[in-house]
Amino acid sequence: MAKTKTVWYCTNCGNEYPQFLGRCPACGEWNTMKEMTVEPKKGAAGTKGVAKAVSTERKPLRLKEIDYSKEERINLGMPEVDRLLGGGMVPGSLVLIGGEPGIGKSTLSLQIPLCARELATLYVTGEESARQVKMRANRLSGSGNGGEVQDNISLYCETLIDNVIAEATESRPGLMIVDSVQTMYTESVDSAPGSVSQIKEVAAMLLRFAKETGVPVILIGHITKDGFIAGPKILEHIVDVVLQFEGENRGSYRILRSIKNRFGSTSEIAVFEMTGVGLREVANPSELLIPLHGEGLSGAAICASLDGTRPLLFEVQALVSSAVYGTAQRSATGFDYRRLNMLLAVLEKRAGFHLAAKDVFLNMAGGLKVSEPAADLAVVAAVLSSNFDFALPEDVCFAGEVGLSGEIRPVPQTDRRVAEAARLGFKKIYVSSFEKLPKVEGITVTKVADIPELVKKLFK
Repeated sequence: MAKTKTVWYCTNCGNEYPQFLGRCPACGEWNTMKEMTVEPKKGAAGTKGVAKAVSTERKPLRLKEIDYSKEERINLGMPEVDRLLGGGMVPGSLVLIGGEPGIGKSTLSLQIPLCARELATLYVTGEESARQVKMRANRLSGSGNGGEVQDNISLYCETLIDNVIAEATESRPGLMIVDSVQTMYTESVDSAPGSVSQIKEVAAMLLRFAKETGVPVILIGHITKDGFIAGPKILEHIVDVVLQFEGENRGSYRILRSIKNRFGSTSEIAVFEMTGVGLREVANPSELLIPLHGEGLSGAAICASLDGTRPLLFEVQALVSSAVYGTAQRSATGFDYRRLNMLLAVLEKRAGFHLAAKDVFLNMAGGLKVSEPAADLAVVAAVLSSNFDFALPEDVCFAGEVGLSGEIRPVPQTDRRVAEAARLGFKKIYVSSFEKLPKVEGITVTKVADIPELVKKLFK
């Protein structure tokens, strides 16, 4: 009879080791080892019979012999989500959605089958009761105000993944939603739900079910206090698509970002507004991120950014004031703090602006997290505007990268940024002098070579 054994696993990456290690050799993290007792699965002995069964059922195929026909993607009834997935949901795919608590993960997962009325959905919940889910469904669908209750959703309150897969195999829904993967467990693993071993086994079982039956599965995942999806990193490797919510849960706007997508681009975002009846898709997010204040306010500049293939115009806000304490403060929300310090050093060294004794606060409006270098020019303009207490014109935007020598460098796909700015009614855009752009009707393209030239043209 096989005996139980004790292994040590890393809570960060999920790798297992026969003995305790202070530092995980795989991920390099310290003090992440946890002890776990592993019991052998029934019927594990006899590997020869298993190998023979597998070899008779599955054989290698030549790539040219595989019959490929383009499968029709499943329309989820939400155009922004379909676009984020690459044109709809692929049959047999496994999608993981993560985000802060209360940001809208469960709302989105229930709103998808409510919008796709013809899609038979099995909604598995391990966190809420059936009455709680029904209350939220009534609020999202408007049935509490006299609307009709949809009958395409089957609710299943269960945490044992073996029962979930058995029910899904029997009913064969068009879509299965599991909320959440951290609450599911299997009896074949001797550990608590949410542990590394349970998450790995549950995800593997769901992946096997999705690929064998062709039923797409949506997983809801928790995140850690650091903002990463909870559980081992192998969870994100197993699934086909990883979507993550961004934005402050106290605000009304949410950004759903594609982190991994085997069937489409990972450079796409979808913007939603949280309302009393669920998430509302925002087809044109630039209209929400441009100034919402009156005229004559200094320290604000518009950046013509590009997130994936979508042009996005948003407001960069800066506040420069005299340092109250001995050491000047630097604070950046939604922007890299180190890059802000670099831009301030360039302003002082190359343009002669003494900002070492002043506090500088920077904020990306709308809760955006910006990492694109094209925002450099707008950040510099906003900082100078606040320093001079000079309001920039509301019909001016910026798109350019700032180098260490103070030069303005070109950014990719500037023509798309210019076209989007012209469509939204902007009259002038500042770009690098190295750009070669065709004339666009309705907007003036002003080229600048470095920071001093920008100051002369902007604050003359």
